[in-house]
Amino acid sequence: MGQIRLNKFLAQSGVCSRREADRLIAEGRVTVDGRTAQVGMSVSEEQEVRVGKKIVQAQEQPVFLAVNKPVGIVCTEEKRERDSIIRFLNYPVRITYIGRLDKDSEGLLLMTNQGDVINKMMRSGNRHEKEYEVTVDKPVTDAFCRAMAGGVHILDTITRSCTVEKTGKYKFRIILTQGLNRQIRRMCEALGYHVAALKRVRIMNIELGDLQTGAYRELTEEELAELFARIRNSSNAPVMDEKAVCEQREIHRRLSKLQKSDKKKEKQRSGNRW
Repeated sequence: MGQIRLNKFLAQSGVCSRREADRLIAEGRVTVDGRTAQVGMSVSEEQEVRVGKKIVQAQEQPVFLAVNKPVGIVCTEEKRERDSIIRFLNYPVRITYIGRLDKDSEGLLLMTNQGDVINKMMRSGNRHEKEYEVTVDKPVTDAFCRAMAGGVHILDTITRSCTVEKTGKYKFRIILTQGLNRQIRRMCEALGYHVAALKRVRIMNIELGDLQTGAYRELTEEELAELFARIRNSSNAPVMDEKAVCEQREIHRRLSKLQKSDKKKEKQRSGNRW
């Protein structure tokens, strides 16, 4: 945490607002390492902060990142994977990805430490849009676009209807509302095409824009406000097919990892003085 103003620490920990924190400090109700705190002072993670008799625990701040994943980086949390997205970013807070991009694909990847958001965005019944730019090995025809848009038989199912637009001789743009394994590549292969390049450029209201390959940025307040509004009424119990069940198991596995990490941190905090 480093040094942080005491009133900000109390506010971030969910105790009260900064103004209320200053009032509590001024009234002598806050102590740091057993001594009465002073308005304007700073604290560090090695110190113990109390309001009355209650120890105040630091709360992990929400993290929401837009990442431009390069080709070759793998969406996995396996520690043995040298090219994992977790190792590649080396972010100081434990985060995980929302929706995969395969190793051969690039583009927008959202990452967060907020399990509830991951759950709502990943559930198959919520039909959140994801947009991709695709380059193939043969000229894109109107017939190809119609076939892709109408649904293609892959993985023992018919893909949902989607939006497909030709953008060049060998290029097209596609908007999906589902996320089957290597879906676009499999759809193209079923129609006799091979994907040469695939880039995700949008997830719901979040756009890749001019973010450089390998770079990341925090989502803006405006992006988060719209994102939360869109997932507010997301179904918590959709009807799921076999593929969606597998997807849901993966979600729970990753959320369980995050929760175990949080519990471990809490146990470490309880054994250390702030």
